[in-house]
Amino acid sequence: MKIWKQLIRSEAFLYLVFGVLTSVVSLLTRTLVYAYLSQALWASIIGNIVGILFAFVTNDRWVFKQTPKGWPKRLINFIGARLVTLALDSLLAYLFVDQFPGIIGQFVDQNLQLVNLIETVIAQVLIIILNYLLSKLFVFKDKRERPAS
Repeated sequence: MKIWKQLIRSEAFLYLVFGVLTSVVSLLTRTLVYAYLSQALWASIIGNIVGILFAFVTNDRWVFKQTPKGWPKRLINFIGARLVTLALDSLLAYLFVDQFPGIIGQFVDQNLQLVNLIETVIAQVLIIILNYLLSKLFVFKDKRERPAS
């Protein structure tokens, strides 16, 4: 039971839980905006913005337990870190789907749909890890003091 409590209180576990919730919030927002506006681009942009803001608040408050002071600087750094992983995502898609699909395609009979799917899954795993590391090392560095027990 002690191990279970440690697991659900761990930073990595909380990061994963709130990451899933961020995906749900982003997806729901995107779906609702599209239903209202019938504009896929705006739905995507607004869904991403809401998802990033939700991720920042949950990471700042519950995952990395930051002090309230300094949150605007952390938000700017957080957005910057997300732009870095967006660039990585775009680069990987360009390289492995558009430019050199045969690298992955050789394993899936050159099926471009599967190449894109495999590249997306690989990229998302790398992005989750990189987002966590960037958040931990460069964004959320000011932990709240723990009360004396």
